[in-house]
Amino acid sequence: MAFMAFKLKILTFIGFYLPGYKAGGPLRTIANMVDHLGDDFEFWIVTRDRDLGDTKAYPGLSLNQWVTHGNAHVFYVSPENQTVAGLANVIKNTPHDVLYLNSFFDPVFTLKPLLARFLGKLPRRPVVLAPRGEFSAGALKIKGMKKNVYIVGARLLGLYKNIVWQASSDHEAQDIKRSFSVVNKDISVALDLPAKPDLQLTEKKNLPPASDSQGQLRLVFLSRISPKKNLDYALQVLNQVEVDVELDIYGPLEDATYWQRCQALITELSPNVKVAYRGSVKPEKVAETFACYDLFFFPTHGENYGHVIAESLSVGTPVLLSDQTPWRDLSDDGLGWDLALENMAGFVEIINLVSLKNKKLTQKQKTEIRRHVQNKALERLTDPAVLEANRQLFTSCLHL
Repeated sequence: MAFMAFKLKILTFIGFYLPGYKAGGPLRTIANMVDHLGDDFEFWIVTRDRDLGDTKAYPGLSLNQWVTHGNAHVFYVSPENQTVAGLANVIKNTPHDVLYLNSFFDPVFTLKPLLARFLGKLPRRPVVLAPRGEFSAGALKIKGMKKNVYIVGARLLGLYKNIVWQASSDHEAQDIKRSFSVVNKDISVALDLPAKPDLQLTEKKNLPPASDSQGQLRLVFLSRISPKKNLDYALQVLNQVEVDVELDIYGPLEDATYWQRCQALITELSPNVKVAYRGSVKPEKVAETFACYDLFFFPTHGENYGHVIAESLSVGTPVLLSDQTPWRDLSDDGLGWDLALENMAGFVEIINLVSLKNKKLTQKQKTEIRRHVQNKALERLTDPAVLEANRQLFTSCLHL
């Protein structure tokens, strides 16, 4: 595709970025965008100087100045400089064409730049804001009163006036309109981009062997341990299944109180259910980890994309999800299932049925199923229209 002779500069604010990995989806979204669109745009990324939950800065990195990381320029901000004035100073002194914010509720990397804009301290530039699933019904229920108060206050102040909203799906566009009374013309639908390695899948490569579960259904939960990801719901489902299952849990312990609740549920499980916490997984090991399991169980309260879902499917591991992600109608393509969280009995039924079917399959049949899942996932992950929509997200707002 022919593109403009000069590169637009996208000044991007996000709470966490590489080399971090614990924050999950939004971080991966921006990293993937840089990989796909780095030849078309210049990405200048402002982020924290440490990973989610860490008390110390990344070792060996220069802080509070622009450094190169991969195909992007990154400004790692130390805590004392994460003030309205400090962030406004970075924005004013960094030439850019678009200001790109990656959260609605982030008190530092969204609210403070918007406050600086509200106070007239920033140059006039188009602002694109991606709420990253924060307006889904499930996500809004978590600390719901506090979020509703903030939404009302932000609307009264006009903090979010004259911005372009990025929705990662038509479903999220509806969530945005419902929650913030945004009109269609102010919403740009641009699905999140998958990791580039997913785009290199072929029929003869990157497919790991089917796992040998020796009769027991092997489930995996891989995400941050926080209320939004709904691990406690998964455990309640497993307490009702009749078959022998193993669940391995991976992910950073973001919410200690919530994890204590999950641990209490684990102690109450029936003897036919075995659960183990396996710690965090480095990004380069995620696909390899998914390949060891029969099913990814992820009843999340809301995902604007769900990179872990794409990674699971890309190695042939089917998924059992809530209907709070863009991954819908999965059973039509043989990729898994997406159910309403109100239908807990449906989750129980599927796990029972999958377990019984799994016991009857030969290793060859399991491999054939993984091949089918992988090929169908590839069709969803290689839509060129998605790439073009992400380009248009930035170029179209220049004409508003």
